Amino acid sequence: MNVAPADLDALFAQRYSCRAFQPDLVPRDVIQGIVATAGRSPSWCNAQPWQLVITSGDETEAFRKALLEEVAIGTPAPDLPFPSGYSGVYQDRRRTCGWQLYESVGVQKGDRAGSAAQTMKNFELFGAPHMVMVSSPVELGPYGALDCGGFVTAFCLAAQAYGVDTIPQAAVANYAPLIHRHFGIGDDRMVLCAISFGYGDADHPANGFRTERADVADIVDWRG
Repeated sequence: MNVAPADLDALFAQRYSCRAFQPDLVPRDVIQGIVATAGRSPSWCNAQPWQLVITSGDETEAFRKALLEEVAIGTPAPDLPFPSGYSGVYQDRRRTCGWQLYESVGVQKGDRAGSAAQTMKNFELFGAPHMVMVSSPVELGPYGALDCGGFVTAFCLAAQAYGVDTIPQAAVANYAPLIHRHFGIGDDRMVLCAISFGYGDADHPANGFRTERADVADIVDWRG
C-alpha cells in the first residue's frame, strides 16, 4: 500500500524540535514501535550501524544529573568533530533559528545571562522523561555517522506518527567521555548525538515557533 504524498508531507510538517516536555512517560510498547519503524532506514551495505541506549524515568534523571555536573566542571570532547564554522546562508539560518527561540522565551539581545540559561536547558534535556543516545562503530567512520543521521530522522518522524515529540541534540555529545563512562559504551563506538523525547508541553513558549525551510529552487541544481 502506497502512502499518500500529502500524508507524508503533513507528517514532516508536524515534526518540530520540542524544547519543553511534560513528565509523563511514553509506554514501552510505543517506544519499541518507534524504534522498529526507524530501523527500516537505509544504510550502506545494510550495516545498520546505529546502536541505542534509551533511558526512562529514574535513569533519565540520573543521566541528567551527571551531565549537568560534567558540564559545570568538564571540557567538551566530542567523538565526532563539531563544525569548524558556519558561513553564508548556513549562518543566517542558524541565527534566525536562535533568535526565534530567544524571542519566544523572552531573552533579549545582549542578555548574556538569559541566553546562557537557555543554552543550559540542552543539558537538562529540556525536561524530557526519555533520552536516546546514538552511537556508531568507529571503524565505519563518516559513513556510519551518515547512516545514523538517517536513523535519527526516521526516529523523529516515527515518533511524530505516534504522537511523541522529539529533539535531536548534538550538544549532549560534546561530553562524550562522560557518556562512554555512564552508559558503558566502548571506545570502539562513536557517540553521535542524543534524542530527547516524550510528550511536549504545548503551552510552553519555547514550543510556540516553527523554523522555515529552504525552497526547492534554493537546494537543487537541475541538470537535464
